[in-house]
Amino acid sequence: MMEPLSTARFDAVEIPGIPASLWPLLQRAAAGDRLAVVGGAVRDLLLHTVHRDPWRGLTDLDLVVDGGEGATPDAEGCDPQAAQRLGQALGRQLGPASLKLQEHGAYGTVEMELQLAEGPLLLDLATARLEHYPLAAENPVVQAGRLEDDLARRDFSINAMALVLTPQSAEEFGSDSSCADLLAGPSLALLDPHGGQADLAHRQLRFLHPGSVRDDPTRLIRAARYAARLGFRLAAESRSQAEATLAAWPWSWRQGQDPALAPAALGTRLRRELELLLEREPWQAALAALQEWGALALLDPGLQADRHWLRRLRWAARFGLPPLVALLAGAADPLALAERLQLPQRQQQLLAQWLLLAQRLEQAGWPGSTGVWLPSRWSTLLEGGGLTPAAVALALAAGTGPRRPLLRWWLRWRHLRGDLTAADLLAAGIAPGPELGERLRHSRAERLDRERL
Repeated sequence: MMEPLSTARFDAVEIPGIPASLWPLLQRAAAGDRLAVVGGAVRDLLLHTVHRDPWRGLTDLDLVVDGGEGATPDAEGCDPQAAQRLGQALGRQLGPASLKLQEHGAYGTVEMELQLAEGPLLLDLATARLEHYPLAAENPVVQAGRLEDDLARRDFSINAMALVLTPQSAEEFGSDSSCADLLAGPSLALLDPHGGQADLAHRQLRFLHPGSVRDDPTRLIRAARYAARLGFRLAAESRSQAEATLAAWPWSWRQGQDPALAPAALGTRLRRELELLLEREPWQAALAALQEWGALALLDPGLQADRHWLRRLRWAARFGLPPLVALLAGAADPLALAERLQLPQRQQQLLAQWLLLAQRLEQAGWPGSTGVWLPSRWSTLLEGGGLTPAAVALALAAGTGPRRPLLRWWLRWRHLRGDLTAADLLAAGIAPGPELGERLRHSRAERLDRERL
């Protein structure tokens, strides 16, 4: 039996940025349920405290509540509303003015904003879940579960550890005694059922089970993100699993089929992971790792063979282009890939405009006769219907077309106007209409052709 909270000693983990006053509040709200800190906070705290890595900053604090003692258990004896119950109990402690709750989903994920004496604090709370994948790369089937079930569904061993706030004993959860002494008092213990501590020590990423990549191929993208951020490598058996899974391609959808039919983990979830990689991580190292593992084949065979993505992404950053669009420009079929990933419509249109520009350049005879064109003729082509300056910028980033005239147009020519204005022509007696427009175009062409290529 757990010691009554009124007499239990509470030794809080000192997570930088998290006030110590949070922990007794959470313990009292959890009552008889197990409540644990999970995910990146545990991993990064161990890296910092045990392995002396610099503290990387806490991006979020994820909590999981095991509702095995809940009032409304399901068929497995677990309470799917445990997170909501805990949030409500926390609200009774703090009062409505000090807690904001936003609930999501049938299995109770709760976003909480707490107003503590030290300042506001954001927490993500979820009921422990058990999940399985009836179809590879589709969304999993989820039900309420135990804390151990919740850890078993995660991506890597280093993310499958928990700091349990209300354990009966450290031994019950298989804690390593040295780490338990370091991180936990009588009311806090480290739960590490998958060897995450050992993998932290070896600085490696290891999938939790042999079907990890088959079930959710986005785990490969997350592996590249962590590899780049933490300086870890993919464990040998995990790399072998990735290579074998990609070679077998066990998913129902294949390249060349209708993009709309791609499973979730080959579509929208893949896009979200790529966006995080490109926006938050050292993306050069992450993409290099994916290519080394053969994992860019998840996107497109052309991207796996592409050797120009670094140049495209660097130039895209200079032009202010979406990095994922620049990456996809190296695909064998960029539009099909953009549709499969469900890129925003504006980004799909940008890719379509860039391909249209490439087609017009080819039809105009590039490379070849376009080398002797005047600036006015270049401007007519680049400003034609269906094109935007962003499409020209993407062409420059991708190395499409002759660089010098496209860059001159981007930097200068598109901003130039003719020597005559509409007001000048109206004052000279030119009536509004087609002739006025033609005179303005002619004036601008004359001004442009005084420019040097």
